[in-house]
Amino acid sequence: MLGDVSILKLFTAGVLPGLLLAGTFMAWVMLHTTLDGTLVPEAEAKLSQVSWRERFAALKDLAPALFLIACVLGSMYGGLATPSEAAAVGVLGAALVAWAQGSLTQQVIRDVVMGSVVTCSMIALIVLGASILGNAAAFLGIPQSVAAFVKGLGLSPFLLIVVLIGFYLVLGCFLDGFSMIVMTLPIVLPIVKAAGFDDVWFGIFLVLAVEMAQITPPVGFNLFVIQGLTDDGLGYIARVTLPYLLIMIGFVLLLTLCPSIVTILPKLLYG
Repeated sequence: MLGDVSILKLFTAGVLPGLLLAGTFMAWVMLHTTLDGTLVPEAEAKLSQVSWRERFAALKDLAPALFLIACVLGSMYGGLATPSEAAAVGVLGAALVAWAQGSLTQQVIRDVVMGSVVTCSMIALIVLGASILGNAAAFLGIPQSVAAFVKGLGLSPFLLIVVLIGFYLVLGCFLDGFSMIVMTLPIVLPIVKAAGFDDVWFGIFLVLAVEMAQITPPVGFNLFVIQGLTDDGLGYIARVTLPYLLIMIGFVLLLTLCPSIVTILPKLLYG
C-alpha cells in the first residue's frame, strides 16, 4: 500500500526466495549439528525411537495451518478475493478452525476482538504518522535531496544495497519492523528505483532487511521472543543467532546479484 505495489505480485515474488532461504537455514542446521554432535543428543535419541508411520501421522497437526494458508492465498491466487477480502476469508477460516477444536468461546471472541482493535489502532496511528512524515518530506524535497546526494556518491547498485543493509541493521537496534518500513519507504524507494531495481524486488529486499533487523540487539523483537521461550540470556541468544544473520546478509547480496530469483515468478504469472 505504501509503495503502490501489487500485493499479489509480492506474495508470488516471495515464494522462491523463501524456499531457498529456508533450505539454506536447514543446510546450516544439518552442518552445525553434524560438526558438533553434542548439540542435539536427546532430540536425536528420541527421534530414532519414532517410526516413519508415526512421523507421517503427525503431519495431521499441520492441517489447521495449511487450511488457513489455503483460505488466504488460495482465494487470492484463484481470483476469488482481493487482498482485503482474503483477510476476511482468513478470519472466517480461523473461526471455523477454532470451532472445530472446541475453543470458540465468548471469552475467546471478546479477547480476539479487543486485540484486533488495539493492533489495528496502533497500525493506523503509525501509518498516519508515516503519511504525514512522507508528505512533509516530499514538500521539503527531502527524498529528492537524499537521492541526489546518494547519486553524487557514485555508488554502484550493489554498493547501494550494501549501504542499505547496514542502514536497516542500525535502525533495527532501536525500532520495530513495521515502524522501519513506514518511516523509510518514502525516502528509500525512489533511490532504489533510480538505481534500476524493480519495486517488487525491493519489497522482498525490505522484508528480509527488516527480518535481519529483528535479531540485532538491543531492540531485536525476535530475540526477546526467543528469550521468553528459553529463559536464556539476551547476549547468548544474539551470539547463537549470528550465523543466521550472516546467512541472511549473504542471501540478500545473492538476490542483488541475481534479481531474477525474485522477479521470475511474477513475470511468468502476471507479465
